[in-house]
Amino acid sequence: MNTITMIRQNLKQVVKGKVDNAEKYYMILSAVNNLGLTKREIELIAFTAIRGNISSRTAKDLFCEKYGTTVPTINNIISKLKRRKIFIKNSKLVKINPLIVLDFEKDLLLVITMENGNRESHS
Repeated sequence: MNTITMIRQNLKQVVKGKVDNAEKYYMILSAVNNLGLTKREIELIAFTAIRGNISSRTAKDLFCEKYGTTVPTINNIISKLKRRKIFIKNSKLVKINPLIVLDFEKDLLLVITMENGNRESHS
């Protein structure tokens, strides 16, 4: 008789604030789902999640100032993330897809279950 076991690992990370929390969350989301997001894309997603949207020139300028990039680069990333449905346009505002928006003011407990699809079935 096969006994199916599950490995449980608890990790605790202290983050520096809501932006750091958001960046780590979207980094994990990218890794677990094989999204292949770049560091800059993750930064933009996290920034947008905290701010609410990335539509205005002011928001883009703030991002560029904080992360040392340009508005044309940000516009290219926004277009790419909209095609991938990570960003959506809602009431003329470019926002994060609500399926992946969290309240990064709060502590986050993230549970990831990875099922081994290669287990042999013994009936």
